[in-house]
Amino acid sequence: MKISKGGRLILLGAVLVLVDQVIKILVKTNMTLGEHFSVFGDWFQILFIENKGMAFGMSFGGVIGKYILTLFRIGLFAALCWWISSLLKKKDVPTGVLVGLTLITAGALGNIVDCLFYGLVFSESTPVAVATLGHYAPFMQGKVVDMLYFPLWTWPDWMPLVGGDIFFEPVFNFADSCVTVGAFYLILFQWKFFSKEA
Repeated sequence: MKISKGGRLILLGAVLVLVDQVIKILVKTNMTLGEHFSVFGDWFQILFIENKGMAFGMSFGGVIGKYILTLFRIGLFAALCWWISSLLKKKDVPTGVLVGLTLITAGALGNIVDCLFYGLVFSESTPVAVATLGHYAPFMQGKVVDMLYFPLWTWPDWMPLVGGDIFFEPVFNFADSCVTVGAFYLILFQWKFFSKEA
């Protein structure tokens, strides 16, 4: 049975979201908050943290800000789905454009799942307790699980402004990676399509 282009994109998105959620659930249910271990030396670590807000640990506005951010993510996800659907109806859209947008859409959905449901499904992670099934926050107030940490190097102390700082300090997750890779791919390799569309 031949799968349509739209079906293949849905399958790709579903696999990416599944991978993201499996990683997050394994980390949340097997590690205490702040626990870490090395994957490749000191420059690639799994470090379990949770963030209440945007990508790379940024946040704003407390509880109300969290609701606004989650609603924004849902709106962005819906807009991306509509955009991909409309592009599928055109004949001259490069497959790479659709794949790049699917990566971004899947990444958005992966973090939406955390925000919507993790507070309802899991107990709170702490530095001394691993999460189990439970409840730590209301609907739309769940924290996003982050774990990928690449402290590639520390700037020499003598350097102005950045001396002593880690080169890349944010901790992020697989969903964030999907969004970033998709966005950079579209900017670097599909800009001609978007300039033509504009």
